[in-house]
Amino acid sequence: MRIGVIGTGRIGTIHANTLSRHREVGSLILTDADPARAQELAHRLGETAAPGVDEIFTWGVDAVVITTATSAHAELIGRAARSALPVFCEKPIALDLPGTLHALAEVDAAGTVLQMGFQRRFDAGYAGAREAVRARRLGRLHTVRALTADQSPPPPAWLPLSGGLFRDTLIHDFDALRWVTGREVVDVYATGSDAGPAMFREAGDIDTGAAVLTLDDGTLATATATRLNGAGYDVRMELAGELDTVVVGLDDRTPVASTEPTGPPPADKPWAGFLERFGPAYEAELCAFVEVVRGERANPCDGHEALQALRVAEACEVSRRERRPVRLAEVEGGARRTRAAAEQGR
Repeated sequence: MRIGVIGTGRIGTIHANTLSRHREVGSLILTDADPARAQELAHRLGETAAPGVDEIFTWGVDAVVITTATSAHAELIGRAARSALPVFCEKPIALDLPGTLHALAEVDAAGTVLQMGFQRRFDAGYAGAREAVRARRLGRLHTVRALTADQSPPPPAWLPLSGGLFRDTLIHDFDALRWVTGREVVDVYATGSDAGPAMFREAGDIDTGAAVLTLDDGTLATATATRLNGAGYDVRMELAGELDTVVVGLDDRTPVASTEPTGPPPADKPWAGFLERFGPAYEAELCAFVEVVRGERANPCDGHEALQALRVAEACEVSRRERRPVRLAEVEGGARRTRAAAEQGR
């Protein structure tokens, strides 16, 4: 199997390393907007660098992995679909709903595979929580609390390109919320603060956000995020039911400290970032993609799943901007039933 990797930044390098070691992958073709960066990585891995994107499609590959800047995702997904190539793409498909829906229409028309990079679906903790909920070990689920806290903010130049805190960061929590609970979000109320560094205000973004979400079975969820968590990188999900409560992301590296006299000690090596915290999950999702391309498993996260997470993020942005509750039915793209929804019978 020959795979083209478009984009050799941080996450592209991680994915290229995983694929280069995979026993079912014979070779890679790497390309990047910075050709020297692609060439350096190709040399290090013993793979081939291409001068541009065109060569990915003309030199002949069996699948494409897209880890470019978000602004290029939709166009590349469409080009791969028209070339009848399966695609793995980092989230999101696009930063707006029209671009997302257009790309999905191209994939659907071509009948090709689009697997999205929501790596938390491959994390052991989130998978354990999903199993506990589906096995009804918690009883009736009544409350979910999700959070993502970055230790330090991204570069100022990235903020105007990111889509904002809800689309860039909390979209992972929205996807995980749907995947773990098996339920859909029906309405949201969201707010945010830009009281931190001036670069957030200058970009029209927020450094901290919070949303209250109601699921279609009445379960209440909160999702919070910040770019400024000096203690370390903190990603957790707490699920409380009538019989039990479970927590994802609580271990000896969770960057929290107890004020109780008999509480656990603070982590001596807290998580520093998402690449470290989710390293095994990033590897697992690419291995799953290889299996999907080989026809050995179903797509674990297709583009319509990504669309639903984006719709929740869009609803949160409208809610924050207009200072009101927003129903998901107001957000474009909700007419089609997702595969996950069909599987759950909802």
